[in-house]
Amino acid sequence: MRTTFSLCVIALILLAGAVIARTQTSKQAASNSSSPNQAQIKRGKYLTEEVARCTECHTPRDARGNLDNSRALQGGPVWIVPVHPDHNWAQEAPPLAGFAAYTDKDGEEILEKGQGANGEAIRPPMHVYHLNHQDAVDIIAYLRSVPTTTH
Repeated sequence: MRTTFSLCVIALILLAGAVIARTQTSKQAASNSSSPNQAQIKRGKYLTEEVARCTECHTPRDARGNLDNSRALQGGPVWIVPVHPDHNWAQEAPPLAGFAAYTDKDGEEILEKGQGANGEAIRPPMHVYHLNHQDAVDIIAYLRSVPTTTH
């Protein structure tokens, strides 16, 4: 009888431990999938502006050819022209501010696999990226944080 009681107590302790572990894992997963933190946004900004230099094409330019930072990442005419004619060359860079035209999955496909959104090919002069997942997540978090303008 005492052995049966001991086994029941041990089973209850193991069960309680499993429930606690599952609860902690669920809380951790929820916090990881919740809204991005400031560190992610800051790192995404660095990757977007300093490494990938997305602003060079996705920010409109003024009449003098300077970036119009009041419309950062709002999209605009591509100012670079190919050396040789290229019928596939994009004439407009889409807006990235707010990342409203894309899902997170679209962004991950573009940034991690070099595949365009909605099955479209990535057109030059856009670079084809093969970033790691966390870099892509941070960039998307930053782009979602950039306000859109009505200029």
